[in-house]
Amino acid sequence: MAAPELINDIRVASRQMVRELGFMNSTLAATDYSPSAVHTLLEVGMRGSVTAAQLVQLLGLEKSSVSRMLAKLIRAGELQEVPLAEDARYKKLVLTAQGKESVSRINSYGETRVQQAMEYLDPARQSMVASGLSAYASALEACRKGTPLPPGDKPDIITGYLPGMIGRISEMHANYYSNHYGFGYFFESKVASGLAEFAGRLESERNNIWLVVLDGRVIGSVAIDGEDLGNNEAHLRWFILDDICRGTGIGRQLLARAMQFCDEQQFSAVQLWTFSGLHAARRLYESFGFRLTREWQGEQWGRSMLEQQFTHAMERG
Repeated sequence: MAAPELINDIRVASRQMVRELGFMNSTLAATDYSPSAVHTLLEVGMRGSVTAAQLVQLLGLEKSSVSRMLAKLIRAGELQEVPLAEDARYKKLVLTAQGKESVSRINSYGETRVQQAMEYLDPARQSMVASGLSAYASALEACRKGTPLPPGDKPDIITGYLPGMIGRISEMHANYYSNHYGFGYFFESKVASGLAEFAGRLESERNNIWLVVLDGRVIGSVAIDGEDLGNNEAHLRWFILDDICRGTGIGRQLLARAMQFCDEQQFSAVQLWTFSGLHAARRLYESFGFRLTREWQGEQWGRSMLEQQFTHAMERG
């Protein structure tokens, strides 16, 4: 239970942030749109496309409110509806050319505001703000969704195969990337089939997987595939955490185990593939020495994304 003084301090800071960020005004981010409309444009811009049902979950608003807001944005020329390729009865929302320009201006405005504020803080406090806000936002989301509170026992990190892990890791990936990026069955099946193939090669000393387990349930994972890339390079795969793990440091522990394994196996480099927008994960990867080495527009995740490759060159004495 948090102390009353701490709760009061957070409430005061939250009210101040609401005022300073402009949420007390009828419009936001130097636009003519409401805060919910601005958030909608940003979410569609980040994900490439979303459905109205996904926006209801993302924004935490009533379905009728979202429908009215979307109708206004479509009439304003910011959004357009496109039939889903897998089922034309359903439609996804995408930005128009005008919408892309609006999102660019909103992002520029927001980045400038953050940069200006960060100039008042030293690097240590900048990192503290980023990690603290991320953890608090995740806690607020878990509260809204009714996510069960984590029990007092600490999770364990186990090595190797665990019955049910393929389904559970696939489920975590599907839930997270569907809610946040609109990914569908193509992505889930890609994760599941890749894991199933990898599990058949776990007896090789060059491959390993680490699982975060709490009360017998997998709540996090990361794997090193030392065979699929060749050239003595390792492939870091399936790094995922359940919401109750976020902000606990367990992700850093998982990556530390994986990188220690890569060092013991004397790989020349470790590669990972992801896409733009996963800022917290990127900061964690970079803290372990990964660097962005390639960036391109691709569709390996089921729809067009700005894909990225990160590389960690292993140091040898």
